[in-house]
Amino acid sequence: MTLRAVLFDLDGTLADTERQNAEAVARVLERAGRPLSDEEREFVIGHGWHEIYHHLVENGGIKLGYEELMHKAGEERVRLVDEEGLDVLPGAVGTVRRLTARYAGAVVSGSSRAEVEAVLRKLGVLGCFPWFLGAEDTARGKPFPDGYLLAATRLEVAPASCLVLEDSTAGIRAARAAGMKVVGVRAGNFAGQPQDEADRVVATLDDVTDALLASLFD
Repeated sequence: MTLRAVLFDLDGTLADTERQNAEAVARVLERAGRPLSDEEREFVIGHGWHEIYHHLVENGGIKLGYEELMHKAGEERVRLVDEEGLDVLPGAVGTVRRLTARYAGAVVSGSSRAEVEAVLRKLGVLGCFPWFLGAEDTARGKPFPDGYLLAATRLEVAPASCLVLEDSTAGIRAARAAGMKVVGVRAGNFAGQPQDEADRVVATLDDVTDALLASLFD
């Protein structure tokens, strides 16, 4: 198959925001009298909001509703980014601009649409994408393939013609389940989640070269 579209994960792939995501959830839950365990904190990394919320419910319950948690954690994350700054991962901006100039492109994220827009705007690449997908756009998040399949449908390309750039195990599994090629990027994988299910693993987005693309597609 010929490469026709590149789909980008956001957190941990373009920006090193996975820690801030988990910390935002922890702060919101702490104010509600419900601590976030180490296992739950790790689960937040790479999963969509639907899966995070149901995981918390199953692990002891939560007083906040789904929409309330997503909204409050999103606001907390914006505050954290404002306080700490946005840690842009190596090659992120250049790779987005280079690849979206040659192929159709979109962002597929488990974060809320407001969070996605805020980060893309800070990165200066919001204009590189005609649209993006967030947690509100599908009934299931990563590791389910729904987001990636929806992106392929909207771009009017076959899943097999799509390349996904991801950092987390859940994201890699979502891309594989969608029938897409996926490259795991180590730079933002601070938790050391396994990336062995990816078709290729690279150190940074700068390593997503023409030679690598040629090795994955005809």
